Amino acid sequence: MSPQTAPYGSWQSPLTADHLVQGTVRFGDVAVAGQHVYWIESRPEQAGRCAIVCWKPGSQPVDVLPEQFSARTTAHEYGGGAFTVADDTVYFVNYEDQRIYAVTANETPRALSPDSPQHFADMVVDSSRNQLIAVREDHTTKGHEPVNDLVAIALDGSEAVTRLTAGCDFYSSPCLDDERRQIAWLTWNHPNMPWDGTELHLATIAADGTLENDFVVAGGKEESIFQPSWSPDGSLYFISDRTNWWNLYRYESSGQIRQITHLEADFGFPQWVFGMSSYAIVSADMIVARYAQHGQDKLVRIDTDSLSLSHFSFPVTSYSTLRATTDHAFAIAGSPRLENALVAIDLEEVHFQIVRRSSPTIPQEEYLSEPESIEFPTSDDQTAHAFYYPPKNQDFVGPHDEAPPLIVMIHGGPTSATSGMYSAKVQFWTTRGFGVCDVNYRGSTGYGREYRNRLRGNWGNYDVADAALAAQHLADLGKVDAKKLLIRGGSAGGYTTLAALAFYDVFAGGASYYGVSDLGLLAADTHKFESRYLDQLVGPYPAAKEIYDERSPINHLDKFNCPVILFQGLEDRVVPPNQAEAILHALQKKGVPVSYVPFEGEQHGFRQAANIIRCHEAELYFYGRILGFRPAHEIEPVEVFGLD
Repeated sequence: MSPQTAPYGSWQSPLTADHLVQGTVRFGDVAVAGQHVYWIESRPEQAGRCAIVCWKPGSQPVDVLPEQFSARTTAHEYGGGAFTVADDTVYFVNYEDQRIYAVTANETPRALSPDSPQHFADMVVDSSRNQLIAVREDHTTKGHEPVNDLVAIALDGSEAVTRLTAGCDFYSSPCLDDERRQIAWLTWNHPNMPWDGTELHLATIAADGTLENDFVVAGGKEESIFQPSWSPDGSLYFISDRTNWWNLYRYESSGQIRQITHLEADFGFPQWVFGMSSYAIVSADMIVARYAQHGQDKLVRIDTDSLSLSHFSFPVTSYSTLRATTDHAFAIAGSPRLENALVAIDLEEVHFQIVRRSSPTIPQEEYLSEPESIEFPTSDDQTAHAFYYPPKNQDFVGPHDEAPPLIVMIHGGPTSATSGMYSAKVQFWTTRGFGVCDVNYRGSTGYGREYRNRLRGNWGNYDVADAALAAQHLADLGKVDAKKLLIRGGSAGGYTTLAALAFYDVFAGGASYYGVSDLGLLAADTHKFESRYLDQLVGPYPAAKEIYDERSPINHLDKFNCPVILFQGLEDRVVPPNQAEAILHALQKKGVPVSYVPFEGEQHGFRQAANIIRCHEAELYFYGRILGFRPAHEIEPVEVFGLD
């Protein structure tokens, strides 16, 4: 059957908004204990509840927690590192009260930490002293910045919490050697973020559990250390970007530091959440690691004696959260044809199996748009990177004399990156006749520290320019319609979206998800973890207030001439609702078409199924209104102030 000709955007898609949430999960932390692997999956159909699931090869996955519990920490607001496992006991942070609980099979979870305003993360079991060691974010003193430290939590039921070390603004990644005699951890201080500069500390643990002989192994204000891990032979491994690229290093018993990998590639990640892992120590002789190069991930086996690398050849282009037993590695993996999945890699037979998919639905090949990696020129004789997804649907073609509209997607962070891995949220648009350009603007990760640092002092300049230049580049190639360019993004990507609409006459409209409209307001009203983030990206506040004002879309309403839709969680503490509400009222006053879709019970990023469905359908409806097409199915209208 010949495809039907229909306006771009109006194509009937096999991927409905319901498919974005039905049976889907979002993977979180992964842990291994013996032959069992445990992981967190956030379930939109359970209002974003974070379940812990356990699986052993040859068996079916089973839930660990009773339904009234949810394993999610709000430390740093972004969380991560919400559970750990030892033997057959799972220790986790419960979302509702932020207390640490212990649970074993068929038992009711029992609280280990007191009912108080303390948030915990990044736990490790110290079996020698019958305690947990964890990062604590203490909110006890109201009206002041929370205090972060490293603490021990007794496992005897006393709910005792003992401080081990303090004095730095932030802590993460505590890890114990196999004999439980040494502990390593990371620290950093304002105004640094962990990808700017961290210190790797090492101390011995005294008989009474206190720390002795604390010293800094590596790191500093301009060196980012990531994921310290102990080898069975007593060596301490870590990742450092001291050579521009995040490579693997080893601190040896002699006190020497040896570089293990020498690639122009990033083995590390920006540490936005606790518990991140990009390599796993299988034995004293072998490490399995992932690295990013040219926008794609590779998985390698590292011989720790010869330092030779051998690549796995699986059809996977994205890996994260690596863990390992003596014969298997586990990771969250994906590719252009595989949405995030938990995979088990047999290290002896060298094959992998999918343990759990994040989504039961993926379009057939005839509907699947695969990414084209592009590089395009920017200002200052530099280049930036992106993935372009052309519209694809075997049942439809656009009018022969038209090019498709383009949606430019902007990742959050801004210190983060997008990959070419399958995303239902991309295919939702491409199967309807949109082209999608997912941009890794200057400042994104995976291209080395120098590329990452280009955004220093330039947030609101380079990211915005690169979004506009990517769209123009594709329009100049004739791939998309220059008059139907759209832009969307969340959080920092929401800011870039609003700034692009304010400062560039390129886009026909945009969608901002919990985006920043007033940089000065953000600097004065956000959480501790990011409270000095803008010092590096923009400048110290209020000394650089003039720059903040200059780059804030709220102050340039005279330049807004195209419609925008705003989505906002009303419990968001990272980018509070006043950001969206301020730009909403200002645009209404000016008469610029604007929509506002707030969600009760949502924080920074939407977790509830009904809300995820609603925002995608509302955004499609909005684009139909401003571009003049009718979506293929009926959608509950959204009010567009100034257009209705």
